Amino acid sequence: MADVPTFVNPVLGGDRPDPAVIKVGDEYWMTYSSFESAPGLLLYRSPDLVNWTYAGSALAEPLGSTFAVDIAEVGGRFFIYIPFIPAPWSALDAPAIFVIHADSMEGPWSDPIDLGIRWAIDPGHVVGEDGKRYLFVNGIRRIALTDDGLATVGELEQVYDGWRYPDEWITEAYALEGPKLFRRGEWFYLVSAVGGTGGPPTGHMVIVARSRSVHGPWENSPHNPVARTEDASEKWWSRGHATILSTGEGSWWMVSHGYENGYRTLGRQILLEPIAWTEDGWPVAALDDIGGELDAPAEASVPSPSRGFDDDFADLRLGERWTFHAPSPGEAARLTLDDGLVLAGKGTGPGDTSPLALVVGDHSYEVEVDVEIDEAEGGLLLFFNDRLFCGMGIDGERMRSYSGGHVTHWREPAPEARRLQLRIRNDQHIVTGWYREPGGEWVRHAIRYETSGYHANTMGDLLSLRPALYAAGAGTVRFRDFRYRPLR
Repeated sequence: MADVPTFVNPVLGGDRPDPAVIKVGDEYWMTYSSFESAPGLLLYRSPDLVNWTYAGSALAEPLGSTFAVDIAEVGGRFFIYIPFIPAPWSALDAPAIFVIHADSMEGPWSDPIDLGIRWAIDPGHVVGEDGKRYLFVNGIRRIALTDDGLATVGELEQVYDGWRYPDEWITEAYALEGPKLFRRGEWFYLVSAVGGTGGPPTGHMVIVARSRSVHGPWENSPHNPVARTEDASEKWWSRGHATILSTGEGSWWMVSHGYENGYRTLGRQILLEPIAWTEDGWPVAALDDIGGELDAPAEASVPSPSRGFDDDFADLRLGERWTFHAPSPGEAARLTLDDGLVLAGKGTGPGDTSPLALVVGDHSYEVEVDVEIDEAEGGLLLFFNDRLFCGMGIDGERMRSYSGGHVTHWREPAPEARRLQLRIRNDQHIVTGWYREPGGEWVRHAIRYETSGYHANTMGDLLSLRPALYAAGAGTVRFRDFRYRPLR
């Protein structure tokens, strides 16, 4: 008998929260919350749920912060239902649900269409036993859709109140959210999340209810929760927001997200685990511990280890590598390719400049880039959000050193240069910097930083710590020869 392939979670590392997954023919497609990044709704495809490859973006210009979506296929057409949350740069004044559609998952995707749903997030699409289409949202509320899925019928109505866990369990908040629905046999299954997505490690969890009709009533599983971190010593924390799906021939799997113990800085990463079915038709977790080596789906190939890359900016790989943080409409116009990547300045410093950021999933890594300024300030950061970052930049007169989201008092004795090569190493939260003039010797920055606290529970913002390039001021910054290297 051939050896069973194995994998270790995460199956897709780095900050990729609230996964939505759909099977299309013999492959799987996934996207996830992109929040204040553009392009948004990055698309990944996989032959086996274990190995994922970037396949494009469904949303070039987000209308707001892009929360948890759902993907649906009806009659050979594909739909992504999107909740947008107001952001400082958006025109929205309340959370709103939109939809985009396409002939295939490859796109091209339509412009967002407003469904008129306000003060709701986390849409979950289903076709009922009556052949009609419905959208469930946080709460759990439901609204009918037109047959084409591009408009609503009626109003939101409360349809399910959730499963209540014991009050002594340590969670963030009840927060009934993330409905995902599927049908198996005569039953509709409603998969939800409760407990809050951040806060204590033991908060977030997956629960299931079922009904013979999309109209209810919904019966809670006697085996709830299907997944939960029971103790902070476990490898994966805050497990939740799940999709349960079949690979065929009786094999069922659950895709969810979670924080890695000790590495909240990496954000919520994509987790995969097998699902078993009880004799009376309830899905349950097949394993107690998903922190070690797991048997993969039968058709899976052995996953490749994390690899480094070089980017000479010969082409612009927005989405695949780089996304803007908190962009204004038309942010991509700041970019040109000319002997490297030329980024027009914006704002007065890292906090208001919409940097180009790179999602990473390694515990330890090194990034390096050549920076040349022209009437601007530019540099290399580890960036969480506009209030929390560290790194260094140059303005032609001095090096600016950043820590904790502020320029520090330290005056690094770097040369007064318009061009320097910068390097940052993040070695399990210990951050060290270097710089040099082209062709010169590397000089270590005098100050090191410890960044284990650069995460969502510190800032109340569901993001991750990412390498980033920034350009501030009236001029431009040219970046050349970017390098990313995992260290372990």
